[in-house]
Amino acid sequence: MTATRIVLIDDEHLIRSALATMLELEDDLEIVGQAGDVASGVDLVRDLAPEVAVVDLQLPDGDGLEACARIARAAAGTRCLILTSHARPGYLKRALAQGVLGFLPKTTSAAELAAAVRTVAAGRRAIDPELAAETISSGDSPLTPREADVLEYAADGAGVAQIARRAHLAEGTVRNYLSSAQAKVGAANRHEAVAIARRHGWI
Repeated sequence: MTATRIVLIDDEHLIRSALATMLELEDDLEIVGQAGDVASGVDLVRDLAPEVAVVDLQLPDGDGLEACARIARAAAGTRCLILTSHARPGYLKRALAQGVLGFLPKTTSAAELAAAVRTVAAGRRAIDPELAAETISSGDSPLTPREADVLEYAADGAGVAQIARRAHLAEGTVRNYLSSAQAKVGAANRHEAVAIARRHGWI
């Protein structure tokens, strides 16, 4: 039996190592490469042409969906599975629109992840069912993915400087995103914007 070859792209070394260890326990799955950013991940996929790339959504030099778009151009036979702690309807809709087959939260069990990798390798979709249901009922989000990110980082009362550090953005950019998000959802301030966006399933 030929093993399904996988490249992992995640900037958190501990998580990436744990994923590799878990997936390598499966006889039919093989980790052939690991990367911590979009650029080196795309290069690895181009060189190794794995069947599946398991990609984090938040990467230091771009997002996982950008990585998947570049992977599709660099290695047509490689299919993407997004694994993220930011499992939101807006991201799932964007992923599906660009042909990503897999989308799972990082709370997924090892067995579920392994099964999803096999499903994606076979050319079928592997989508978290709860997120899929939430996406159907949420309606279209007016927020861009980055605006949604910034609102999510603001949810615990964080200030602009703290949000900027978390999101790897300049403080001025964070202010612009917050202002834009507030205007789009019709909120008086960022806290109200967070509440509205959460109520609609946009963050």
